[in-house]
Amino acid sequence: MNKRLLGFGALALLCASMFSQEQRQEKQQDSMKLQELDEVVVSDSRFALKRENSGKTVVRISAKELERNQGRTLAEIINTKSGIEVNGSRSFAGQNISVFARGGNNRQVLVVIDGIQVSDPSNVNGEYDLRLLNPSQIERIEILKGAASTLYGNSAATAVINITTKKAVNEGVALEVLSNFGTNQSSGEQNTNISDFSNTVTLRAKQDKLSVLASGGHQFTDGLSAAIGEEPDDFSRIDGNFSVGYRFTEKFDITASAFYNKLNSDFDNGFPVEDADFSFRSEQSRFGLASKYRYNNGSFQVKGAFNQITRSFKSSFPSAFDSESFVLDIFNKYTFSDKFYTIVGLNIIENTTVFTEEENTTSTDPYANAVFVSDFGLNLNIGARLNNHSDYGSNFIYNFNPSYTIKTTDGYIKFLGSYATSFIAPNLSQLYGPFGANAELAPEENITLEGGIEYRPSDNFRISALYFDRQEDGRIQFVTIDPTTFESQYRNAAETANFNGLEVELQAQPIERLNISANYTYTDADNGLALRIPKTKINANVGYDFSERTFFSLAYQYVSERSDTDFATFTTVDLESFGLLDFNMKHDLNSKISFFFSISNLLNEEYVEVIDFTTKGRNLRLGMRLRL
Repeated sequence: MNKRLLGFGALALLCASMFSQEQRQEKQQDSMKLQELDEVVVSDSRFALKRENSGKTVVRISAKELERNQGRTLAEIINTKSGIEVNGSRSFAGQNISVFARGGNNRQVLVVIDGIQVSDPSNVNGEYDLRLLNPSQIERIEILKGAASTLYGNSAATAVINITTKKAVNEGVALEVLSNFGTNQSSGEQNTNISDFSNTVTLRAKQDKLSVLASGGHQFTDGLSAAIGEEPDDFSRIDGNFSVGYRFTEKFDITASAFYNKLNSDFDNGFPVEDADFSFRSEQSRFGLASKYRYNNGSFQVKGAFNQITRSFKSSFPSAFDSESFVLDIFNKYTFSDKFYTIVGLNIIENTTVFTEEENTTSTDPYANAVFVSDFGLNLNIGARLNNHSDYGSNFIYNFNPSYTIKTTDGYIKFLGSYATSFIAPNLSQLYGPFGANAELAPEENITLEGGIEYRPSDNFRISALYFDRQEDGRIQFVTIDPTTFESQYRNAAETANFNGLEVELQAQPIERLNISANYTYTDADNGLALRIPKTKINANVGYDFSERTFFSLAYQYVSERSDTDFATFTTVDLESFGLLDFNMKHDLNSKISFFFSISNLLNEEYVEVIDFTTKGRNLRLGMRLRL
């Protein structure tokens, strides 16, 4: 803990030094103000670039889309996007969440919040628990698929989920209250009891150079049993965040933030599968400090965060975990004449977890990335990172991402390609944890090749198709050594694993007020896909604005057959395909009050997400938003 405090102290001193230096210079107009760009994407370069100049098909979830999905969890919202399958998002609220992208597993998907990597070093795959997050406190999300380790480091092998939380940006004081309630029932028990409640209050204030945001939320859910049974399992979450920012001058500002999240959930026995009086508790505290110094054509930024997560399980095999992460990212961004964008930085991450004794790892990574946007259509995104890991030494990773844009009368055609490598070190749980630890594990290495096309003839139509081929060497997997004693261990696979697939996205507005979006994902592997990953997945959404105040939508999701393990017989079984239809409606009574109503699984489809565990049937939800 002392080292983390020293790190934050050094960060504060560095911020103060930057301020002192700035005070000695004359005030000038900031030449790097963010311009209003059509369809701006950030995640693939960490610069705000027009979509037509990006070499990736970045998925954007805007504030407007988040608002129209009030009452849904973050996992449910992300699960509607191409290339992604979020297993557990259709089950009871406390079900474990697994994010699969392009045939990969949890530990190959990195979550970034406000520019800082977040994870739980004590978790089996080291992944961050999305159940901790309240979507009502999020401003926007970008999902960058493919290897992105150059810009984001370890674990960014198949996708990066880049989350930006809400800030106070408008002058004055604003209060927002959001409340919703609904049913929480399976397809076989349609009792329409109100079992799910959620409330969030957000206060924003800005006066001149000072901005403040405070937010608190609560969710309580019961009605569904975790395993198929009769005993409902409760889930509750409380969350809060506070941020304060101060712009000392036009060129220098600092923002400090604090986040607290706590969830409690009952769960059932997994072997044998049966109702049980088990419970789980997770608690997170995260503190961040970010500073930005602007100069002509560039900026120097320092971002740091300390994150602590404690988890405890009450079951037949009780356990408790305590993990800490310290992340520091120091980088300089510079733009040459709006055509050449560069970023050079140093990213330091220290992870610590207590098992039988304290274990930790540290990575110190210098990195650089450059984007060239030409006048004749050629765009290049090139970067490299030297990962210096405390246990695995130095590892060089890089990306090469060219694209070529042909302008049309009102739009463009873009051809894009990418070749990128990534490095994934074994996490602390796999090396030293209580379940199948193996201190001799080697890192995973990934290579991803992409090629695609995006066509946008006008603002009312966009379609893209992307083929990917991903190669994994040293894939870490949980191997059963002796089925009679259930002895298992993490080991590196001897064979190279190959994954390939196709992602198609469509957005269209055929007539005024009618919006259509759809995506198709096909994923395959030489040796078969991992458990619960579908080969084919389709999402489609039709939305219509009846007026400036009333909106409704119908959303459909198709998931093909998958495989899963039946732990009663220890055999692999096929899960049937299924399709879900959702209805959503939002009405603004006036500029201050809005209502929304939704019906999920409108046709009350019966399906299986995890063998012997409950899934959601038809459920209704009603909510209100008040702005003052």
